[in-house]
Order: sequence, then structure tokens, then C-alpha cells
Amino acid sequence: MSEKKSVAPVAAPKKELFRINASYIAILHTITANSAFFAALVVGTWLHYHKIVQNASYGYPDEWFPSVSATIGDRYPERSIFQVLIALTSGPRFLLITFNFIRLYKKGSLLPYIALVSGIIRTFTCGGWVYITSTDDHDWHDIFMISYILLTIPWTVCITLLSDKGSFERKGRFYTSTTFFSTIVPLIYWFIQHKVHVVPGAYSIYAYFEWALIILDVGFDAWSIVDFKSIDIAINADGIELSSLSSKTAKPVAAVNAKAKKEVEEFSDLEFIFNVVNSTIFWTIMTSLFLCVWYFPLWHMGISGYEAVILTLFISPILLIVPFFRNFISNYPFISKVLAVIFGIGAYKVPNPEDRLLTITAGTTFAVISLVVDVWALSDQPKKFNSYIISILIGLLTTSVFKFSNYSNNPIWPIMNKENGGYNEIGIFIGLLGALFTPSLHSAASSTPIVKRTGGSFFLAALGLGGYFFSIQSYLSDSATLALWTWEGYPIRGPTPVSGALFNLGAIIIGLIAAIALPPKLFSNPFYNAIVGGGSAFVLYAYRGWLGYAGATGYTFYLVSIAPLIWQSSIGYNPSLLFSFGLFIHVIICLSSVWIVAYAFVPGGPLLRERTDIVLSVSFASILAGVWNYNLRSKNDTAKIEFRSKKLLRQALTILTVLLAFSVSIFFRRYPTSPFKPTNPDSRSFTTGIWCVHFGLDNDMWSSETRMRDLIKDAEIDIIGLLESDTQRLIGGNRDFTQKIAEDLGMYVDYGPGPNQHTWGAALLSKFPIISSTHHLLPSPVGELAPAIHATLNIYGELVDVVVFHSGQEEDVEDRRLQSLGIQEIMGNSTRPLVLLSYLVTKPLEGNYNTYVSEKSRMYDIDNTDWDRWCEYILFRELKKVAYARISRSTITDTELQVAKFKLLSQREKNENDQSFLYGNNYVDEQSIPENLRMPSLLRGDGVRGHRYHVFDEPRYFAQEKWQLHNDEHNDSNEKEQN
Repeated sequence: MSEKKSVAPVAAPKKELFRINASYIAILHTITANSAFFAALVVGTWLHYHKIVQNASYGYPDEWFPSVSATIGDRYPERSIFQVLIALTSGPRFLLITFNFIRLYKKGSLLPYIALVSGIIRTFTCGGWVYITSTDDHDWHDIFMISYILLTIPWTVCITLLSDKGSFERKGRFYTSTTFFSTIVPLIYWFIQHKVHVVPGAYSIYAYFEWALIILDVGFDAWSIVDFKSIDIAINADGIELSSLSSKTAKPVAAVNAKAKKEVEEFSDLEFIFNVVNSTIFWTIMTSLFLCVWYFPLWHMGISGYEAVILTLFISPILLIVPFFRNFISNYPFISKVLAVIFGIGAYKVPNPEDRLLTITAGTTFAVISLVVDVWALSDQPKKFNSYIISILIGLLTTSVFKFSNYSNNPIWPIMNKENGGYNEIGIFIGLLGALFTPSLHSAASSTPIVKRTGGSFFLAALGLGGYFFSIQSYLSDSATLALWTWEGYPIRGPTPVSGALFNLGAIIIGLIAAIALPPKLFSNPFYNAIVGGGSAFVLYAYRGWLGYAGATGYTFYLVSIAPLIWQSSIGYNPSLLFSFGLFIHVIICLSSVWIVAYAFVPGGPLLRERTDIVLSVSFASILAGVWNYNLRSKNDTAKIEFRSKKLLRQALTILTVLLAFSVSIFFRRYPTSPFKPTNPDSRSFTTGIWCVHFGLDNDMWSSETRMRDLIKDAEIDIIGLLESDTQRLIGGNRDFTQKIAEDLGMYVDYGPGPNQHTWGAALLSKFPIISSTHHLLPSPVGELAPAIHATLNIYGELVDVVVFHSGQEEDVEDRRLQSLGIQEIMGNSTRPLVLLSYLVTKPLEGNYNTYVSEKSRMYDIDNTDWDRWCEYILFRELKKVAYARISRSTITDTELQVAKFKLLSQREKNENDQSFLYGNNYVDEQSIPENLRMPSLLRGDGVRGHRYHVFDEPRYFAQEKWQLHNDEHNDSNEKEQN
């Protein structure tokens, strides 16, 4: 028998239960640490803002930003929230220290041990100043805090020196730690200013640097995310095993490299979301700059000098020519984004308009720099760059959706605050979250061949960029802008801001999907650009109603669909110079869009007077230059660049679906479902008002529609004319404050001549149905255009005409004379009872006044003994005047609110041969007037919120011969029964 050979048993492979990359430890540490501090900041600011900014010397408004200690240690519940979250940070913290020791260990060196010991002790000292607050024991709190900062020195120095030489994370750690210790210098300076010199506001500035230290401290340890990617933690049947991805026990190198290549080609889902967040903040800041600049020429009635801040838009990119500055911002992209949020969104904390504008300007500077640096970093990564472009457009869409939800105001603009509906604190929190988690934009190994673009023209690329920036900001930043371009009045023959919003937002969404999914050559085709782009722009300009809005929707789709072409055509040029020149063109077109309506106040204004066609054509031609440049460069490419992506389509569709669902819910919430009712129907009276509202910005540069709404409600107004109301243009922020007032008070609204009609605007709001309306532009051969609305209202079953009118400036005498004749003709041709709510720029009983109040117009002054008027007048005919009053404006605007109460004539009174008794000024005591016909008592005496009856000690009530007010209600009811 043959002898059997013994065979050694083969070890079975270990069954792996779980594997995770060590970088998740650093990610978890970063998230928990940041969330602890910033959750406390948000909650503290929300609940106890005035208390946590208070210090031993000053409180709000001298101090406006809370220190770290006051935020995390003084109040419940923010103190508890912080302590719970910071406790959760301890686990990842000790693991981070341990894995730093493992990853950076060098045999024979003391540095790993110094880092290990200092890191552990430093963590315990952190617990000391966290759980012993300055309120509990100020001395021990400071001892632990100082010890923590001192131990930061060996920790950061050792970790930095142990990092691989020349590595990205070593550079990052070096710059972060250097910035950390440099920040201590101004921190100490401002603490001395606060403690020794007792300077108001010094502690808030000190707090900025204190919070910066927190961000930098956590940011230093966040570099371990990059460092730990080379370590995997595997759990198998025998226990825990660590493996280096470069070792034999790691996954196959080919598989790892393939995965890495796939990952660097595109942004992850989370990274894409943060890009959208950052883009939303970018557009919020960009759209706020012109809006806030507009405040100053309004109050100066001409060039103020503050307009110069818009130059920063094209000066900012030039700063990146300096290599050190460019490299620093590129290595730490979150810094410029954080500064953009702090200055751009946080500017609302600055009460003074001049200082707030300068703060916003700083925020805009950092926002533009951040954009240019991002483009620079992504220019050699086609798919990532295209993803970034799409996120820019989705960010703009997001701001538009938020504005749709907030009645066309961006709730985190610096003109907003808690009192007028702002959500600034939430905006700052989300903005900082997006900034701090900004994705890495540096290129790495990629499976996509990088194609160097050649040919084309720098000038064409800049033209395309400038024209495109202007177009999307002017026409797409609000869902109602182009709807008001096509608005004609009543009966409604086109979209309203609410009904048209879904079409506008839908066009953007479809355009984005097309830009991602369809081949670029479709959109670069000359026929597509001529027919879809040029054709839709022409229809938008030339037509009104639904046909004009079809052009608007087509142009919206076109602008979005060509986004990748415009941006991709900019690759290969120096981004600093390209964006500087492109944004210069953007500013020129922006100023032109202002000149077309502000021609009376600017040098060379008549050259662009009423030339929307030129502005639209130039911006479109500039876009065509960008498309042309894309075609020129594509012909010279040595290989095909494919920047479309199924992953990007999935990411975009996810966010777009959420935004669309949100938009639909807003539509159903805002769409009116029942007719509106007058304030006091039992009295059968109606109250009218006229108010020049200065573009919805109050004297302190806050959005004023909420305060306007409250006064209109308190004055019990049924019909009101609002003048200087057109803000649906770039300088007005592309917003419409009448939406908020009308929807909250239950009023129909005629927005008047649209933003493409070159007027400062006139709007009519009414609780009574508007049967028909016509818009007029009165003769203005020299000065600004004078808008008018001639509307017919159904008031208690009777048709009454209302005219809202804003005449030209005092300097343009001939204009005002011709305009008075035009309005006289409109009123004279009407056969119905009529009320004129107007801004006439004349003295009572003098000059053009006698054209408005004349036999031809058949109009009468509500009170011709009121000699103290210059601008606002209420005229009427064939109505009973009941009362008249003037109400102080507080700080809402520079013009008072004038109101008049009327009743309809009874049939008997209409049949009277002599109706002159209706128009006399026979004043009666309020006690002789029925209560339901009296003006609101709320505004008597000192009034409410700075509003009170003024000029007269009380409202003036009128009574005429043959008119017994006490019998009116009885007579009206009898006539109603007979009819």
C-alpha cells in the first residue's frame, strides 16, 4: 500500500464584517464640533439676541454680535444644546488624536508623542472651559481657555511638521495654523479697546475674531479628512484590522484607482448640494448690491457718489492677479465664502444705510472673488466645471423660488429684518454651513482626458459672459418680472405674478434638464440661437398678454439652456482678466438698463431714453458672441470634450423636483380663491387713498411694504393709488411690494405700466372688483414719463372710475402742462362718477391745478381750503364726500398718506338738477356723523407707530344742504329693495 501524504490545511479567508475609511472619523469630528458652536449661535441669536450681545458696558445697538462665551454659556437652552453636542464630539476627538498618531508616526522622532500628549491634555482643557462657563467661575474658565490656546501651539506645530512634505494637507495645515495665531493679535487689540478704553462696538468686533478662532481651530483638524483617506478600518471575525490603501492587504490598486478617478470626475451628491447652497448665497448678495445702491440716488434725487461701489464687481477679480492671494484663496476656498456670508448676508446688522452699503460691497467683493477662484480651479475638469455651472443656475432658481414664497422679497437680503419678514439668521447659518463644507475643487487623477482649448477670442468670451450675467440677473431672478413686462390691466389677458410664476420656474427647470441631457451642438446651432433666442426675445418685446409671455417663457428657456456653452467658452483664458472685463460689460449694460428710465437724472441720459430695445438687443448680441466663441474653440479642440453626465442629471433632478413641489405648494397657498370684501360694507361707503411710497424702501433702507400694509389697514382704506411703485427692474431688486400688501389685505391689484414702459410706476389696489383698466403714458417731451391708470370699479353694484396718476418733475414745466391736459381729457371723456388719486406737483388754486379742476374735467377738489399741499391731491365728481384727512408717514417714506371717504349718490340725488351742493366745504362735527362713517380713531392724538392725523387736528367731515347723512342708510336700503 502506498503511503498517503499529509496535506497542511489551508487557512480559510477571514470573513470581513465591516469596512470604513478613517477619513469619516475626521468628517464626524468636523460636523459635531461645528454644529455644537453654530447651533448654539443660531438658537441664542433667535431666542436671546439682545441678552447675549449685552456686556458690562454696552448693549444693542452699540453691540451687535455675541461672543463665544456668551453664546455657549449664558442662557438656556443654547448652553445645553452646545454641551450635548460638544460631548458627542469627544468620541471622534479622541479617535482623531489616536489616528493622527498612527498615520503620522515616525520612528525615532519625539514629535508624534508630543502631539499625542498635547492633544489629549488639550481635549481635557477644552472640557474645562466648555463645562465651567465664565458665568460659573470666570477665573477657572479663563485658566482652561488660556491653557487650551497654549497647548494648541505644540499640537499644530507637531501635526504640521509630521505631515508629508509637499502634500496638500501640509500646506493646508500650515496656512490654517498661521492664520489662527495671526488672528490672536487683532483679538487682543479689540479686547483692550473693549476692556480698557470702553469703546462701543469693540466687543462685537472682538467676537468676530473669537469666532474666527473657532472656525480655524476646527478647520485645522479637518485636514485630517484628506490625511486619513489612506487608512481603512476593517472588522472581521478576529477583531479590528487597520490597513493602508497602498499595502497588500488593501483592495486591489486598480480598483481603488478606478474608484478615485470616477469620484474626482464629478461632485458627490453632498458636494453638489453645498455648491447649490453657495450659489444661492452668491445670487442673494449680487442682487442686493444694486438694490441698496438705488436707495442713495433716490434720496439725493440724482447721482450721490455711492454708485461707485458697483465698480467693485469688475475690480474684485483683478486682485487675483497677485499669486499669493490667488493661491491662498484657492487653497482655502471656504474663507472667501465665509467672508461673503458674514459681510453680504450679515450686513443687515448694520443699522446705518451708508455703513450697510459698504458692508454689502465687501460681501460682494468676496462673493465675486470666490466665484472666479472656483472657475479657475475647475477649468481643467470638464465634468466638475459643468456641474458647477448647473449649480450656479439652480442657485439662481432657488432665490427666485424663495422670493415667490416671500412675495418677491428675498428673505435674507440686507433690507430685511425680523420686523418686515426677514429670515437673516437662518440665511447666515445655512450660508456658513455651505461655506465651511465647500467641496474641494482641486484637480486630481482623472480618467477624462483634459483637452486644451485653443482659438476663439478673449473679447468674445468676455462679451458673452457679461451679457449672460446681465440677462439672467435682470430677467430670471424673480418669477414675476417678465409677467409684468406683458401685463395690460383688466380684464386680465395674460399672467399675473402668481399665475405666471409656475410657467417661469418651469421654463428654468426644463431649460436646466435640457442643458444637462441634450448635446451641446444643438444649442450652439445658429438656427437655434436665431429662432429660439432671437425670436422669443422679439415676441417678449413686441407683444403683451399671453402671446408676449409665451415669448418670455421661450427666452427664459433659451437663457438657461445655453449656460454650459457660455461658461465653457471661457475656459483657457486668464479668469481674473476675463471676469474683470466680462463684469465690466455686465455693469455697463446694467447702467444702461437704469438710464432708459432715469434719463432725466444722469449725464447722457437722453441717449438711452426709453430704449429697452437697445438694452435687450445688446445683451442678446453679447450672448451670441459667447456662443460664437464656443463654436470657434470647439473646432480647434484636439479631442472631444464630453461634459454631460447621468449623475449630474440625477443630482439636478432631485433638487429641481423639490423646488418644483415647493413652488406648486406656494402657488396654491397664494392663489386667491374667494372675492374680496370692502372694509365697512354696512356703511355703503368707501375710503380712498394716495401715497408716494418711494420704491418700497423706508428712510433707513429697510423694505417697507409690511409697514405700508399696516398703515393702509389701520386707515381702513378700500382703494389706494401707490406711486413710485415699479421695482421689477434690476435697480429695484426685481421685486414687487404690491403683492404683499394686496394679498394680506385682500385687494385686487393693477400693477400699472410694466418695467419695460420706462416709468417709475403707478399701481392701483382695490377691495372692489376692477372691471376694466387702461394704462397711459402722458406726454413728456423733456422729463420723465408720467404713468396713469384709468380703471373702472364695481362699487356696491355701481360702476365708478378711478384714475391714478403721477405727473412729471417741477423742473419740466411744459411736460407738466401737457400732462395736465392729457389727464383732463381722460377725466372729461369719462361718463361715470370718478376719483382722481394723484401726484400733481402744483399749488392749490394755481397754474395747472385749474386744468385738473375745471369745467372740462368736471372734477372738484376734496378740500380746496387745504393750502398746504404740493404733490398729492384727491379730486372727485358725482360722489358724496364724507371725510378727508392727511396721515403722517413716520419713516416709511418722504410723503404723507392722504385719504378721503365717499358715498355713492342715491337715485334721488342723481336726479337733482342742481348738484353743486355736493362739492362745497361745509364742515361738521364728528359727533353728527354716524359711527360707521367716521375715520378710524386709532390715528387720533399721538396715533400708532408714528402715524397720526396731522395738518388738521382731526379728520374733516363734510355736510351739504339737502343731504342728511343719518337718513342715507335708510334711503339706500329702500332704493335697493325697489330696484
